[in-house]
Amino acid sequence: MHIRRHFRSIRTRSTRSRSSWHHPHSSPSRRFLRVCGTLLALAGLLISACSVGSSTTSASRAVASALNALPKATPAALAPYYGQKLKWRGCDAPGFQCAMLKAPLDYAEPASGDIRLAVTRKKATGPGKRIGSLLVNPGGPGGSATGYVQSYAGVGYPKEVRARYDMVAVDPRGVARSEPVECLTGRQMDEYTQADLTPDNRREKGQLINAVKQFTEGCGRRSARVLRHVSTVEAARDMDILRAVLGDEKLTFVGASYGTFLGATYAGLYPDRVGRLVLDGAMDPSLPARRMNEDQTAGFETAFRAFAKDCVRRSDCPLGGARTTPDQVGKNLKAFFRQLDAEPIEAGDADGRKLGESLATMGVITAMYDEAAWPRLREALTTAMRNKDGAGLITLADTYYERGPDGQYANLMSANAAVNCLDLPAAFSSPEALEEALPSFEKASPVFGESLAWASLNCTYWPVHPTGEPHRIEAKGAAPIVVVGTTRDPATPYAWSQSLAAQLSSATLLTYDGDGHTAYGRGSNCIDSALNRYLLAGTPPPKGKRCSAT
Repeated sequence: MHIRRHFRSIRTRSTRSRSSWHHPHSSPSRRFLRVCGTLLALAGLLISACSVGSSTTSASRAVASALNALPKATPAALAPYYGQKLKWRGCDAPGFQCAMLKAPLDYAEPASGDIRLAVTRKKATGPGKRIGSLLVNPGGPGGSATGYVQSYAGVGYPKEVRARYDMVAVDPRGVARSEPVECLTGRQMDEYTQADLTPDNRREKGQLINAVKQFTEGCGRRSARVLRHVSTVEAARDMDILRAVLGDEKLTFVGASYGTFLGATYAGLYPDRVGRLVLDGAMDPSLPARRMNEDQTAGFETAFRAFAKDCVRRSDCPLGGARTTPDQVGKNLKAFFRQLDAEPIEAGDADGRKLGESLATMGVITAMYDEAAWPRLREALTTAMRNKDGAGLITLADTYYERGPDGQYANLMSANAAVNCLDLPAAFSSPEALEEALPSFEKASPVFGESLAWASLNCTYWPVHPTGEPHRIEAKGAAPIVVVGTTRDPATPYAWSQSLAAQLSSATLLTYDGDGHTAYGRGSNCIDSALNRYLLAGTPPPKGKRCSAT
């Protein structure tokens, strides 16, 4: 499955952000989408959920099951964690403080050892009375929340929100600075991300399967201590410890993409401790992995068709002219992918990488997260198709994978798989089962379907069995929650936001009629003002409210 993160990074130098509160110093390499345990690093982007299991069984269970709230009283064994004092210190980021939070590695056996979680905050700036702490998560799973708040949210959120809240983030367990899951070296990750996701014969299928196994075995070997304890439920329980340690009676939270699943899980476990929750670009926790993968595949097709319609109106579109239909644009792109599959092109890469089909597909998909990246995609495609220079598309793919110029990767891909492989049973029990499903994926997306199907294979071989399954989240008794859905969101389709809003007993759905992944801070004054009002005054938007880009 595709990474689900809030994506703020692939701006071109000539394209200004439409958001009035996009901070000029936010890192251009930070995007925060989400992947749901897929072979994402293999170019993949599908929700795969991990470990062998039956999606049919999971779906039937989800019909009857809902996430149960935990007891209101704090267990005695957890009291030391809830009573700890954070030792704040200065950070590399000016104006921020950093600390390490302790949580039990295993909530079932708190005495068995701790896990240390990185926390950062920037205190409320004023004027106005401080409301409390605003915890933010950008998604992934695997996106660094501390990096996100230091580079963007803590300096770029609306000033009236930053004036009244301490801006706070914690890297979830297994992510970034919080005992990160590690699987492969940088050189091995290069090989993994270039594996062929459209195998043409038995030999290529075997190579793909071997690449997946190398990745999963690396995770099991290098991250054995934490691999069984990085689930979303555990991360939500960590957030409740942080809430208490910060001195907040209720949790106020903005979660984007996968962050919506984390926030909704918190609400389901602690409905009486819900303050103001914004869940932007929502996931549907009731769906099994295969269904999520197919939905997301269709979502990327929808986004691509929007890009295609826009592209052919531009003089620099390399995929067709003014009368070219989206179907033909897709066929033209697929033909280019097939050429790259047969003969990769040079990219001027210091490590000798060439642009093949897998990295090119990832580069195109990366730009589907934000329509502000479409000009850069047209330029990258033109350079690759006409000049046989793959540098632009490789750069787009690298930003998605968080590959640095030194050839090293952040732990995004490793953490993404680890979390998702605990949260859901795998989409497919074997490569043969996946092959049987290929026609449905190709129907969902003629352009990306085959690649995204094969990208969901890694959890089939995951070394740790899943601890979660599909379920509804109702959070009965919770304070009003706002779910935000974007109608043409590629990574978290609008139907998922509709479903989550219907499940949560106190939720209001706020709709953004537009393109791209998530809505808050992406150019709609209507969306931003509605959410700012909710965060500052506690007033949710009226039922059925819809907004556009203006």
